[in-house]
Amino acid sequence: MQEQKPNQESVVEPEQQPAAALEQQAAVEQVEVPAGTSPDVMPSLEESLRQAELKAEEHHDAWLRAKAETENVRRRAQDDIAKAAKFAAEKFAGAMLPVKDSLEAALGTDNQTVEKLREGVELTLKQLVSAFEGANLTEENPVGQKFDPNKHQAIGALESEAEPNTVITVLQKGYLLNERVVRPALVMVAKAKAQ
Repeated sequence: MQEQKPNQESVVEPEQQPAAALEQQAAVEQVEVPAGTSPDVMPSLEESLRQAELKAEEHHDAWLRAKAETENVRRRAQDDIAKAAKFAAEKFAGAMLPVKDSLEAALGTDNQTVEKLREGVELTLKQLVSAFEGANLTEENPVGQKFDPNKHQAIGALESEAEPNTVITVLQKGYLLNERVVRPALVMVAKAKAQ
């Protein structure tokens, strides 16, 4: 037989351990086991199903809440869009009211002289131009520019010394709202003289 070294403990297989040693080891480990079950038994299928159903119910509830929140956000966004469309011209309308007031005051005054009437119309025109600027409504007066079919509408062509397809006469000014055509300018364009 071999000698055992004093520092090493001898390893004894559990089958070879006496019953008292097994009891002592169990007492030291102090493993708590729920009543009615043994440590090696898995939870019952019913318990697993109940826990899975609880989790499924929680997830379903969370999904319903998220869906409702998404629907509320969508509805609020639609309301905001509808209000923006409905009241988009509110600022411009507010700027136009003084223009209307000035015109009514000019018409309501008796014994107007031509000079006073002209002064009133010029002041009213300044108010109107100011309102247009505030709304980013710009004038398109393309005399001397190349004809642009995106901004101009040609009524006819006249023989001219100017370069062909150049705007030589503006019959009606055009207007752009934030660089988008509201009304194209009505123009006459130059064409080359016949030889």
